Amino acid sequence: MRSAPPLGDELTALLGSPKRVRSLASSPRSEVWRARLDGTPAVIKQLVAGPGAEERYAHEVAAIQAASVVQPAVVPRLLGTDPAERVLVTESIEEQKPAADWVIGYASALGRLHSTPTEGVDLPTWSGPTSADIEAFLKLAAWLGIPVSDEVGTELEAMLTRLAARSARGDLLHGDPCPANDLHTADGVRFVDFEQAALGDGTVELAYLRIAFPTCWCATAQPPELIAEAEAAYAAATGRVIDEHELADACAGWTIRGDALVQRAHRETADHLARLTVEDWKLWTVSARDRLAYRLGVVGRLGDGPLRETALLAERMREAMLQRWPGLRPLPTKRP
Repeated sequence: MRSAPPLGDELTALLGSPKRVRSLASSPRSEVWRARLDGTPAVIKQLVAGPGAEERYAHEVAAIQAASVVQPAVVPRLLGTDPAERVLVTESIEEQKPAADWVIGYASALGRLHSTPTEGVDLPTWSGPTSADIEAFLKLAAWLGIPVSDEVGTELEAMLTRLAARSARGDLLHGDPCPANDLHTADGVRFVDFEQAALGDGTVELAYLRIAFPTCWCATAQPPELIAEAEAAYAAATGRVIDEHELADACAGWTIRGDALVQRAHRETADHLARLTVEDWKLWTVSARDRLAYRLGVVGRLGDGPLRETALLAERMREAMLQRWPGLRPLPTKRP
């Protein structure tokens, strides 16, 4: 990481020269600094040059600009941008330690984010699971020795159709609403890191609470009573009634995606469900097999509905995994 943020003449004239600069931890796709600009605490972020950098920068700026109208605030205030250098400057948020019931405030803020007016916002449509994910999931079931009925494939293809249709709702999706991308403050939660922002159906991100944060390095399982309170807070923030069948689709959709078992840099590189049969790998303290077993348990409890046969298959797959790999562990209940 360079020692000084790349603040050009235009941003320097607008905001002032950076003082008391300190680099912050970030993904390999970006560099981030905290500094004072003309006495104002700020965060300076630059997207590192590489494939997709221009698009990720544009998505982040577009999402923050759109969400800036939401009150109480759900994003930091955008102070300035330099598209040529892929730099954006936001206010620095004074964080506090998340409360034990942090998911309630998180869900409320997520609901307000999803309710952002998005007419004219230039963001891609959310991309859900595909038929290739279904094929990989059913191959894993066969490898585990579980018979697969024709009804399961029919159910899952219908689920893909429903998920794709709901993306037309045009909710502002964060794209990676994980712990560490949610800043808890005295005034509520603010979200950061919108490089994967999209327009779609907020239910696919509300499902993070049930399915244990599928795109996150720090998967955590929340107690059912706390999830219920958080979902109620989300419903109050959006003014929508939560549809259990829609949440079931979202949870199953995340479960069949092998790419939801690896960090972004490794997605779309391999069949990770097939890879899981020959090796296990960890993100944080949790292994890929631990994560999948948990998700299968969630889907297995869906009961009657459009995914009834899929739920039965998921529960059998989970039981087979526990027999084959008896060392599998439950997910942590506390965020890092």
